[in-house]
Amino acid sequence: MPTASVLTNHLDRLLAIDEYTDYGPNGLQVPGNAEVETVVTGVSAHVDLFTAAAQERAGLVVVHHGLFWRGQPLEVTPPMYRRLKLLFDHDMALAAYHLPLDAHPQHGNNALLAAGLGATAPQPFAAHQGRPIGVHARFDGEGLTLAELTDRVRDLVGGREPIVVDGGGHRVRTLGIVSGGGTDHVHDAIALGLDAFLTGEPSERAYGIARDEGIHFLAAGHHATETFGVRRLGELLEREFGVRHVFVDVPNPI
Repeated sequence: MPTASVLTNHLDRLLAIDEYTDYGPNGLQVPGNAEVETVVTGVSAHVDLFTAAAQERAGLVVVHHGLFWRGQPLEVTPPMYRRLKLLFDHDMALAAYHLPLDAHPQHGNNALLAAGLGATAPQPFAAHQGRPIGVHARFDGEGLTLAELTDRVRDLVGGREPIVVDGGGHRVRTLGIVSGGGTDHVHDAIALGLDAFLTGEPSERAYGIARDEGIHFLAAGHHATETFGVRRLGELLEREFGVRHVFVDVPNPI
């Protein structure tokens, strides 16, 4: 069976992690010693996910939000200790892929959201530090009503009711998507003249922006919009390396 390094080196190349300036390190964050028979994927690196991964006897945990972020305490805090102890006690390696996974044109969160909504012709969108991290796409024909788009978003994220700001009653033919906490990229959508913008976690200012600028704004949950890419990575590793993959969706209302 492959080691965690073999698996993560493959993902590093696939996602071109060196091309991104991110808020934390991408790739292998905590090494493991064992060959990997089971890969567990999940959105965020915390105790609940690691406990479930240990029950699955994971050799590698792959997440979207890793352990280490710019601006966090430099010392090992009690919560960080509990997280690391679970990884060490069960010899589980940990890898994280953040902006490179949002941005990937085939396997990324935003590309998969666009495809899941039935949008076509996705294009790179919403630059961060010079690299696009989202997509904009279109709906064929007459497009969708805002209610129809809302229904598709709700169904795609598992029934969670999105926050919706009606930007003026127009149909949706073009849509910008930046998963997670992407509210301010609504300005990129406005600059392109898009009909609607979808993100995960909204900011209060989004209401006024959407109403005053005449763009539909939808927020479907930070966690809920970022389950897609990391699950896809596990599926790819299962197919290409013969490991067992388990996606663990720890419920998160944010």
